[in-house]
Amino acid sequence: MKQDVYQKVTDKIVADLEKGELTWLKPWSAGNTDGRIIKPLRHNGVPYNGINILMLWGAAMEGGYLSPYWMTYKQAKEMGAHVRKGERGNLVVYANTITKTEEQDDGSEEERSIPFMKGYSVFNVEQIEGLPEHYYVKPEPVIDPAERNERADAFFAATGADIRHGGNSAHYAGGSDHVQMPVFESFHSPEAYYATLAHELTHWTKHETRLARDFGRKRWGDEGYAREELVAELGAAFLCADLALTPEPGEDHAAYIQHWLKVLKDDKRAIFSAAAHAQRAADYLHGLQPVIDKDDSKQGVAA
Repeated sequence: MKQDVYQKVTDKIVADLEKGELTWLKPWSAGNTDGRIIKPLRHNGVPYNGINILMLWGAAMEGGYLSPYWMTYKQAKEMGAHVRKGERGNLVVYANTITKTEEQDDGSEEERSIPFMKGYSVFNVEQIEGLPEHYYVKPEPVIDPAERNERADAFFAATGADIRHGGNSAHYAGGSDHVQMPVFESFHSPEAYYATLAHELTHWTKHETRLARDFGRKRWGDEGYAREELVAELGAAFLCADLALTPEPGEDHAAYIQHWLKVLKDDKRAIFSAAAHAQRAADYLHGLQPVIDKDDSKQGVAA
């Protein structure tokens, strides 16, 4: 089952990349949820995290679902509802560990944690009949579009990162530990600016004093480079969802896609690892926010 989960998700994302599509941008470019983005939600309103965000965003696009809510067959039944005949569920995964006690050569016992992953099916509420009415109502925008930029500015400022403006390149400089950005006015939209900044700040979290993320990058374009760029891409996607921003693919995505395809085809666990690293980066940046923001952005425990 574990191999099936890894392979199925990786095959889906590889297929999208081969068509030049970014699974994690599809819901945004398609005008889903009234032109804004929102993370997939469990039946109780708790957002999914990590790889499940990508999987359910992709499933929502394939099924044409506008509602962000998903639930299991059993959860629907417990509410007196039922999944329509012929509807197919969509895979989500749950990661956890089990503790196993092993006897050592000297007769002592040692506990060992063994990670495992299991998959299960969920259905979008639009595949279910008989649920309480609020599940079928499209959510109102969290904030007025005119306020989104202020919120994003406050979020990125609260990270305390050294963000410098000037020039025509957006990048994170590890040696001086700063993020370099072109001036705001040079971007074709506010969303493009904030999405780019989210990408570079995800890179910023890899510093040894923060998350110490290192994929062994030796030169531009190698496997380590591709893995880190994929983490930054997903981290930006997750942050944009949290901040109700609508990013767009950058001009250099075509080149990145070729690097990502090789990594994903060579390692079916790569997208799971990248999504986990991206979630940690997003969580780290949220952890730098004032207490009131931490309360607003609490996530669920499961993946």
